[in-house]
Amino acid sequence: MTSTRYFICLVAQAFGYSRKNIRMSDAAGETHLLKEAESYLGNAIWEKVEDIEALSVEYWNLRMLIKEHDRVAANLETVQTRLAEAHEERASLFGATNEPYQDLLDERQIILNKLEELAHERDQIVTKAREVRRSYDGMKTKEDVLTREGKYTPEESTQLNERLHQLKADFAELKVQRHAIAEKYDQGDAQIDRIDKEIQRRKKERREKASEAFQHVGDANQKVSIHRAEIGVLDTRIRQIYGDIGRYVSRNAATDPQCRDACQEHQGLVDVMRALRKSILLNHRLAKNG
Repeated sequence: MTSTRYFICLVAQAFGYSRKNIRMSDAAGETHLLKEAESYLGNAIWEKVEDIEALSVEYWNLRMLIKEHDRVAANLETVQTRLAEAHEERASLFGATNEPYQDLLDERQIILNKLEELAHERDQIVTKAREVRRSYDGMKTKEDVLTREGKYTPEESTQLNERLHQLKADFAELKVQRHAIAEKYDQGDAQIDRIDKEIQRRKKERREKASEAFQHVGDANQKVSIHRAEIGVLDTRIRQIYGDIGRYVSRNAATDPQCRDACQEHQGLVDVMRALRKSILLNHRLAKNG
């Protein structure tokens, strides 16, 4: 509000035309703009007010707060990096299926296939051994019958004994083969047990890693919240000091050479702030008179 408009409003009030609410609203809006301008000016010139004695406390407090702000911001950035890594680790653990032990599953399947082949081979040997044993029993019975009947010639006796001897040898060989297959089967079973234990170990390790990743995410989130809260408090205090510096310098720029030098590059903004203060004062007078 200018002086001319102020007098016009005074004349209007004299004729009963009052706009108190509008005047108060205008004053509130202008006050907000003025505070924003003071904070902006303080931010722009605070490094130039070190030698202004009246602002000594504000200047050195501001330097301390900015240094603290930078420290907390650096800590926040570090924690946010750790948080991103923890999220990535957790996502990779969730995205994995059998990768941590897929090689063991493949090896296990190969051994199971071999065990199945050994079992089939063992069944064939057992079947063959039964047939040999049956033949042997038949030959032995034949020998007993012929011996009792007295019709057992030397040639037949020799042939029968040779056949019985051969069947015994065949049976013994099959028994050796069966034992060899049993040993291979036991070794395969032992390998399966070893692989199963290793799979369980890796599963446990994976669960522990997932739990650890969750813990890291939780801890990092908590630290992020703490640092952000600290930065919020510091930002508020820094803005307040910016406002204090901007207010003092802009108010005293016309009378204090140090203030004038500090805000020399922002003289246009200082002039606007002076006009805002005058307009706020006039609006309050009109509201009071209204």
